[in-house]
Amino acid sequence: MTTTETPASLDALAALDPVFAQMVGATAKHVRAIPELTDREKTFLCVTADVCQASLGLAFAAHVRAGLAVGVSTADVRELLRFVSYDCGYPAAAAGVERLAELEVQLGLPRPIAEPLAAELLSTGPDAAPSPLPDAVRARLADLDPHFAGYFDLQSRMRAGHGPGTLTERERGLVSLSVDVHYQTLADTFRIHVGRALRGGASPEDVRAALRFNAQFGVTRAWHAWEALNEILA
Repeated sequence: MTTTETPASLDALAALDPVFAQMVGATAKHVRAIPELTDREKTFLCVTADVCQASLGLAFAAHVRAGLAVGVSTADVRELLRFVSYDCGYPAAAAGVERLAELEVQLGLPRPIAEPLAAELLSTGPDAAPSPLPDAVRARLADLDPHFAGYFDLQSRMRAGHGPGTLTERERGLVSLSVDVHYQTLADTFRIHVGRALRGGASPEDVRAALRFNAQFGVTRAWHAWEALNEILA
């Protein structure tokens, strides 16, 4: 788990393996000191890692509980899961939604009700809203396969909203580049997602902070990502 673990979650780990709990505690202390990220962003990055790595047991529960303690609601986490479904895949995100619903019951929290998406966002026909993809990106996708480009259009429309309760552009960028780190997709998509974070107001140092934070979820993956990021930011 790490970063946002509580004494209760460390106690649960210690009951399983006390030395491992010490390792988690020391790791958490180190990454928690990263100052450039907000508590909300740290929660989002933890939950993103949980979903990408199918860590939906103690870790996911600890991260959701820690998020609640700093004002991140389960509605916020649901919005995150909707967003990452594009990149991590719908089956992985669905498992996160299912686990979150279980936690809401366990914690006695009401299940949030979201406004349904507009029909024009769900359509792939002539009534569809314009694609929010940049023209250059869409042209590259269309060169690969027109149907694949249409799939990207649909996904981008469905998660393009910036209304109340949605993720900021900075948060979207930090989350998306983190998915790249977990899956080691460190070429074009990583570059695009780093650019999104920067356009959303993140500084290069903020992006580096996200990578430092992600080291806890796999140091060798972070190592490869550092090499790619340094080339992008050079």
